[in-house]
Amino acid sequence: MNSIPSDSTPLSPRWRQAVILVMIFGFSLLIWITARTYTGAPPIPVRVLGPSGKLLFSGEDIKDGQEVFLKYGLMEHGTLWGHGAYLGPDYTAEYLHRLAEIGLDSLAEAGHAKPFKALNEGQALEIGARLKTVVKQNRYDPNAETLVFSGVEADSFRLQQQEWTAYFSGEKAAVGLPAGFIQDKQELSHLTAYFAWATWATVAPRPGKDYSYTNNWPYEPLVGNGPTASTYLWSALSLITLLGGLGLILFVFGKFSYLGWGGASDWKHAHEGRLHTWTLTPSQKAVGLFFAVVALLFLGQAALGGVLAHYRVEPDGFYGFNLARWLPYNLARTWHLQLAIFWIATAWVGGGLFLAPLVGGSEPKGQRAGVLILLGALAIVVFGSLFGEMAGINNRLGSLWFWLGHQGSEYLDLGRFWQLLLAAGLIFWLFLMFRALRPAMKNNKQGELPSLFLYAAIAIPLFYVPALFYGPRTNFAVIDNWRFWIIHLWVEGFFELFATVLVAVMFYQLGLVTSKSATRLVYLDAILYLGGGIVGIGHHWYFTGQGTLNMGLAASFSAMEVIPLTLLTLDAWDFIRLQDRNCEECDRPLAAKQRWAIKFLIAVGVWNFVGAGVFGFLINLPIVSYFEVGTTLTANHGHAAMFGVFGMLALAVLVFCLREIKGDAAWAGVEKFIHVGFWGLNIGLGLMVLLDLFPGGVIQLWDVLSNGYWHARRLAFLTGGTFHTLEWIRIAADMMFLLAGALPIAYATFKLVFGRAQKQS
Repeated sequence: MNSIPSDSTPLSPRWRQAVILVMIFGFSLLIWITARTYTGAPPIPVRVLGPSGKLLFSGEDIKDGQEVFLKYGLMEHGTLWGHGAYLGPDYTAEYLHRLAEIGLDSLAEAGHAKPFKALNEGQALEIGARLKTVVKQNRYDPNAETLVFSGVEADSFRLQQQEWTAYFSGEKAAVGLPAGFIQDKQELSHLTAYFAWATWATVAPRPGKDYSYTNNWPYEPLVGNGPTASTYLWSALSLITLLGGLGLILFVFGKFSYLGWGGASDWKHAHEGRLHTWTLTPSQKAVGLFFAVVALLFLGQAALGGVLAHYRVEPDGFYGFNLARWLPYNLARTWHLQLAIFWIATAWVGGGLFLAPLVGGSEPKGQRAGVLILLGALAIVVFGSLFGEMAGINNRLGSLWFWLGHQGSEYLDLGRFWQLLLAAGLIFWLFLMFRALRPAMKNNKQGELPSLFLYAAIAIPLFYVPALFYGPRTNFAVIDNWRFWIIHLWVEGFFELFATVLVAVMFYQLGLVTSKSATRLVYLDAILYLGGGIVGIGHHWYFTGQGTLNMGLAASFSAMEVIPLTLLTLDAWDFIRLQDRNCEECDRPLAAKQRWAIKFLIAVGVWNFVGAGVFGFLINLPIVSYFEVGTTLTANHGHAAMFGVFGMLALAVLVFCLREIKGDAAWAGVEKFIHVGFWGLNIGLGLMVLLDLFPGGVIQLWDVLSNGYWHARRLAFLTGGTFHTLEWIRIAADMMFLLAGALPIAYATFKLVFGRAQKQS
């Protein structure tokens, strides 16, 4: 039988060393892949010529077109290379399909003097083969930095200039956008040049390879775009890493039963927990205002989610009202995503500020003033960036659009100036955390936990820095590389690690776990999450200008990300057991007051397994991602993982802190709203998944396989058949989430924060 290590013995330094080695190994590979992105990205030619040598457009036109794409927030309307929003088309897939249609007709007229649809089967096969031969050639000369379009590609470009101009500037509005959204003819010409270049990269073979710069994405049989051999191979091989890693970790957990939140099986309550006798400090009381902001932003974000869902069932209006004129889809989606990041991050920042004096044992002088200054700075960044984004997409900021307006990259939409202010605010938050934690780091009575708290906090501003590594004219493949350093590595990696430390500190201060168990759990999560997550970030880059090296590494490591998510089912059981742990000296449950915070953490464990684990793995295999990226299955994973994990974690922190800040009487007056809100949110999210997002995603995936990617992304598909019916049915889920979930939680928060009753010492 395995011996249980005593908690009085110091934790082995091998835990810390293992984390350091995992990070060195992971970041070495990730930096190597990122460096290769700069050399392997689809080249932007200095000039693009027609078959006669006449200039069609220049490299500057392509870069200007990218600025138009970003400035008007078109990535929050449709997608490019599969990444972006889901109402508009994928611009590259749509351009490619029209290129195929135009090319088939052009070749048929030239060879048979009649349109393609009038050809017999043999003639159609002949013309189809010729089109693939013409399009599947890379006519880029790297020495002259010149790209020569074939006659088919040149004809398509000229015709699509007219079509895209009509789409964005015509009297009939593009779906979800106001009529005449882009009026400048030169901007529209540059935008079409950008689409033409981005589409060329999807079919032109890489030098010396038989697949394109985007690994033959999107699926378009008319031009010969289909999955590569590497896509199939690495999908299969990644399963080996998953099964091998899962078997190993289950063996380790079976052998060392004390791993996890439960700690040793013979655990005995060794300390009361400072929280039970703690007198609230002025800064901790002020932190309650952060959670009022959280509730306000959460309500706004949830309401905007309903608006976005309604655009999918009634694209031309909101029950007859022309909503796109005042709140176009791209602005609503921008705000929806930005508010999600803001309210979740605010909750975690507030949780850190609440717990830091508790861990440190005292309140540094001036801490309350610092907390209020940070709150004011947060308000400036949030509301300044939201209004800037609105002004930016309406072309009201001139040349300052990138700095003050809409930066244009999904999830990183806020202008660069607001990004810099946010980074400065995070550094100031880190300073407040450091001065509060410093006493505990010196006396070392709590082991390594205070230091880990600070190190996890340092990672937040540190790993936001890559958001500043690109500009509006940087190659889109490079932009998307750095963008996912933030989305995946910052949000899903180090922010989640910081949240783990928050939970560990919360439980330690409640007396539910010992310092050693909490520290070991933090190290274990860091090893498991970062072991697969650092290199696994590359699953977002399968088809965005990266080579097959990234695909192989990312597929293998991304598959291993499922391992810690599988173990979260054990976390859920650990949380259930923890809420029933008794204080042997005082004969009462240690977490009696915090049962709702623990229930939110139980929900985190469940949704992490379902949303990030099951639904994440479903779409992460290269062969599945090839067909589904940018479909509702992506949104299915995003909703279940983003809110189910990060949102529930943020609400757990909110409930925990407000329960401690306010007295029993105040809490008794709102607990029923917390109860209703908890179940409303979970049932509402579950219904979103079951009634619409998952079945709708499967239907859309089937359409991709049957008719091509372009077809499943067109408005005609989105507003027809069973898919559209499911979108209507989803209204029930959205109403449950908003009215029975978000509203009760927000009401309880406002009542607690602005109520009079406060915890007495």
